Amino acid sequence: MKKDFVGIITKRDAPDVHQVGTELATWLEQWGIRAALDRIDPAMDMLVILGGDGTLLHVAAQASHLDIPVVGINLGNLGFLTEVAAGEMYQALETILAGKARIEKRMMLRASLFSGRDGQESEPLFALNEVVIVKESTDRIMRLSSWADEEFITTYKGDGLIISTPTGSTAYNLSAGGPIVHAELGTILVTPICPFMLESRPVLLSPDVRITTRLADPENDVKVIVDGRPGWDMKAEDCLVVQAAAKPLRLISSPHKGYFAILRNKLNWGGRDEGFPLPDMVRKNRRDSGE
Repeated sequence: MKKDFVGIITKRDAPDVHQVGTELATWLEQWGIRAALDRIDPAMDMLVILGGDGTLLHVAAQASHLDIPVVGINLGNLGFLTEVAAGEMYQALETILAGKARIEKRMMLRASLFSGRDGQESEPLFALNEVVIVKESTDRIMRLSSWADEEFITTYKGDGLIISTPTGSTAYNLSAGGPIVHAELGTILVTPICPFMLESRPVLLSPDVRITTRLADPENDVKVIVDGRPGWDMKAEDCLVVQAAAKPLRLISSPHKGYFAILRNKLNWGGRDEGFPLPDMVRKNRRDSGE
């Protein structure tokens, strides 16, 4: 991957982060790399995101469409997607510029709403984490009927529905009781929010499936939220269709941390015990078997 032209995207309304971006641009130019601040150009070879996960989510769709690899530097709060800590930024970028970092392909979701009035499809919206259907009022249970392609799944009764990627499995899905799914696994998760029936459980579907959902109760006021951003008001007879997007997001992973280390450190999953090294006999077996 050549790196002649790099974009730097900074967290909105954060002058201190913008200053870090300015300093980074100067540093890149010392490497002989052209840098641009707070804009995206199709000719760019890489995007460096300075901020939190929200900043990365904001540009994920455009970056995936343009097939520009992205690396996240955490200058926000949790920083699960923006894996690289602020103090490790220059060290990590040196590794990336030397061509030693790994690029992961992260599934994106494409969502669109078909109008029950005239059958017209809306402009699509794209999500790296999830598409969420939520009710506006709290005084009644929502009923949502869903299909996988043309096969009926079930009618969910509860407060809403989360359709997420493996990347998004550690976001809202996890809070709703859904499973953690490795970020590079190809699957789409469907997780009910506060289901009324105990037997309603999350399901994992093929990435080739189109998931269609419509209101089974027209009296509900429902909104569709896409990666935390307002999507559509969903009316009776409207159909929400969600599927894997044609292009994934190319996310440059932290050169110094693995997926499970990030789970432990960021989410305190399984505690913060660093564990033990892989036993030598297993390492030897992997070598002998040619893996």
